[in-house]
Amino acid sequence: MSQHALNPKLPSSLLPSLPPGAEILVIRLRSIGDVVLTLPALAALHAWRPDLRVSLLLEPSCAPLLEGNPVVSEVLLHRGFLATVRELRRRRFSVAFNMHGGPTSALLTALSGAPARVCWAGRQFSFFYNVQVPAPAPANGPSAMHTVEHRLLQFSWTGLPEAPIPAATIYPQPDAVAAMQRSLAEKGIAPGQRYAVLRPGATPANKRWPVEGFAQIARWLREAQGLVPVVNLGPGDEEIAAAVERHLAPVSIVVGSLHLRRLIALLAGASLFIGNDTGPTHIAAALGKPCVVVFGASHAIIWRPWKTEHSVVQNNFPCEYCPVGRCKTLGESRCILSVTTQQVRQACEELLAERGMSRGASAGVQSQRDN
Repeated sequence: MSQHALNPKLPSSLLPSLPPGAEILVIRLRSIGDVVLTLPALAALHAWRPDLRVSLLLEPSCAPLLEGNPVVSEVLLHRGFLATVRELRRRRFSVAFNMHGGPTSALLTALSGAPARVCWAGRQFSFFYNVQVPAPAPANGPSAMHTVEHRLLQFSWTGLPEAPIPAATIYPQPDAVAAMQRSLAEKGIAPGQRYAVLRPGATPANKRWPVEGFAQIARWLREAQGLVPVVNLGPGDEEIAAAVERHLAPVSIVVGSLHLRRLIALLAGASLFIGNDTGPTHIAAALGKPCVVVFGASHAIIWRPWKTEHSVVQNNFPCEYCPVGRCKTLGESRCILSVTTQQVRQACEELLAERGMSRGASAGVQSQRDN
């Protein structure tokens, strides 16, 4: 790679100047949703220059999200700081893109040995980066861009030509699908039987629609739509486990926390996904499933499903984006609690009607396919 390509004043020359087969590092540590929403940027880069060897550094728990995906040449796992630094330096990357932006990822980028180190301007340890992308963070209010578009800016600033941004894609693995089908069969869901996945958990609580609301939707899905409701809980959902057992278990099939490969397989077989703004929502979207997403304190412009049929259910509040849940000082998060069962049911009906699966749709909530 020429020194000209490393000139921070000419960042748009960086990617076009790389020779065929150049090694690229992309760092995106936790979490599940953030990793999924990085996939469209990786797909855009791969579509333009499939010759580049792109390695994606992840936390081990997120690795199944990339199984079978051609947009990266290799998945590297962050299993400890010093061991990861040694591995990165051994690879001799030409460019390191930090799409995480935190202190650990900043140090890994700096110590990777890559001549070009890219991150957004204004992040911690900005002096580690010799290419800084002038982009707002996704949390900068109602005019902010979607997270996918924000991720892509690192590539477009360094020379990726403008083009439509693809959808995220996740590839269910056959062994996990077969194992999940066997598990569902043991619970009474025959192969080919239609089911909907409900994900009532979320952290923090101001992103969590009440379990009682999910129970009403589950009953309606079973009785009015002929869909078996399957409720999935994840790590950290202990706080709502008792409520799920009390309200949802009588009308649903409840499965506990699943390994990510099994969760992907469960979502891949679903006809509909209903949940809060969490990582599994973005997995369902990347699997092409129609999604009904209840938003509370998080910002739907930034975190809505990307390029799949979906309905966002959210009521406007003056404090629409409030990551700390200021109204929790009043004992409740009013934004998420203001969403009604009727709103969620209507959104489900319309998405099912679009796919010819509804037993009678009402009008009102508009489904979306962004961009």
